[in-house]
Amino acid sequence: MRKISRREFIQLISKTAGAAALLQLLSACGINPAATLVTPTYSPFVPGGPQVNNLGAIAGAVVPTGTLAPVEPAAATDLPLTETALPAAEPAYLAVARGSDDPEALVRGALDAIGGLGRFVPAGANVLIKPNICAADHDYTLAVTTNPWVVGALVKMCYEAGAARVKVYDYPFSGSSENAYASSGIAEQVAAAGGEMEYVVFGKFRTANLPNAQSLGSAAFYGEVIDADVVINVPIAKHHGTTGLTLGMKNMMGVISDRGAIHAGNMSQRIADLADYIRPELTVIDAVRIRVADGPAGWSPSDVRQINTVIASADIVAADAYATRLFDWTDPNRLGYVKNGAERGLGRSDLENLKIAEITLG
Repeated sequence: MRKISRREFIQLISKTAGAAALLQLLSACGINPAATLVTPTYSPFVPGGPQVNNLGAIAGAVVPTGTLAPVEPAAATDLPLTETALPAAEPAYLAVARGSDDPEALVRGALDAIGGLGRFVPAGANVLIKPNICAADHDYTLAVTTNPWVVGALVKMCYEAGAARVKVYDYPFSGSSENAYASSGIAEQVAAAGGEMEYVVFGKFRTANLPNAQSLGSAAFYGEVIDADVVINVPIAKHHGTTGLTLGMKNMMGVISDRGAIHAGNMSQRIADLADYIRPELTVIDAVRIRVADGPAGWSPSDVRQINTVIASADIVAADAYATRLFDWTDPNRLGYVKNGAERGLGRSDLENLKIAEITLG
């Protein structure tokens, strides 16, 4: 029987209809199909199973474990074989970037792992960034206010994503917004990135009822926060003398006029009430420096740890739950508002079941 070239073999396959015809063709050529082709076996993804926590794995991918029999090298005139591309890795549920002393690199690394900022900021959006700028008499080195370069990076990236306008706002508990914005270093970095500082105007607070609240029935919210298309929550991770820690959910206290109302009742429930009413599209936790004691507004540099870390997730509860690990907490539900938020379905604290990307930058 005449031998056929690899080119002819491929051309014959392309003209052959169905697997039965292919087997007939192989037999006619004196080839034992069963000995030549090994059927791949597959390990399917099981919904609800544990997620991987690294960037290399592909959640839900079907991975072949079989192999093809050896094939002789093709002649130069033969048609090339086409490789089938693997599906792109799905974004992580939560990402942690660490290791670089460049805050912008940390922000970009974490956001890239969860799908990029463009996933949260549509073209033409009006964006409100809410950092922690609580005190007018502290600079960023004391780990009381959010790192200014983290905020500046987010402003820059919002414009890269196509945002029409980016404002940065907080309602300080110490000093005026003008002084707090300046002393924190945030105003300078926001201006450099092309953003706008939203200075507190008390006439912009608007009272709203909280229909799902467990403790806080109503509150006066800052109008710019309510009206924004996208809210990005950017707390600093630090110790707090009453709640234990100040993280993403507690950072939302700066969007209401009466902060004392949160302290007047069950704080964990009332913080979760705020997070239920104003749900940020994205939470980015600044842990470039963290305050491990004497928070929220301590003075001693000895209570500050520089750990060059940024956490990012669309889930504010999960972001806070992970941030408790920075303080060596073994159970995130020890933080009352995390426990309450998870129980109410505002997010997840079961970190072991989430796809978490851990990124170390050079």
